[in-house]
Amino acid sequence: MAMNQRNPCLFYSTMIQIDDVIVSLDMLEEHFCCDLDACKGECCIEGDAGAPLELDEVAELENVLDVIWDDLSPEAQKVIDEQGVAYTDQDGDLVTSIVNGKDCVFTCYDDKGFCYCAIEKAYRAGKCNFYKPVSCHLYPARIKDFGTFKGVNYHRWNVCKAAVLKGRQLDLRVYQFLKEPLIRKFGQAWYDELDDAVKELLDKKIIK
Repeated sequence: MAMNQRNPCLFYSTMIQIDDVIVSLDMLEEHFCCDLDACKGECCIEGDAGAPLELDEVAELENVLDVIWDDLSPEAQKVIDEQGVAYTDQDGDLVTSIVNGKDCVFTCYDDKGFCYCAIEKAYRAGKCNFYKPVSCHLYPARIKDFGTFKGVNYHRWNVCKAAVLKGRQLDLRVYQFLKEPLIRKFGQAWYDELDDAVKELLDKKIIK
């Protein structure tokens, strides 16, 4: 694979490396686009742990509580009062607090029963400057920190079957769907290099 003037992009059989970030080829080959009409935001209320958090995001979550408090359920408010906005799960990871062993405490619902993130709702309404935890913004990608490098993998979940179908219909790959959060996490230059690498892999028919 060609090397640009900034940093080399290295290609392996199942992944590519850009700077200190290794991206699985699934992120580049598979298709995805959230279909809220089909899933109704189920990803916020399914699972057995909260969303992964970066340490500085805990303060952001605490700062936004006053803005979103009335949108949270009484059960979520009680959990936050007793436990806080985050906890350490069984794997030792810092995650958002949850209700009844599954629902994120920042979940809210509209009159159709669709599930939304109360933080994102407030952000879009211009009530706060914090969008939501970057791990939520990045889903279905999951990032693992290995110390000297980070791994970015595509997380498959049956909850998102409709999103896969919609992504195929729109010819939208996972990394393209996640353009905004990937730039938020790694920067515009990094994303541009990833996009160039994908085009080269497609031209060489290394990926489909």
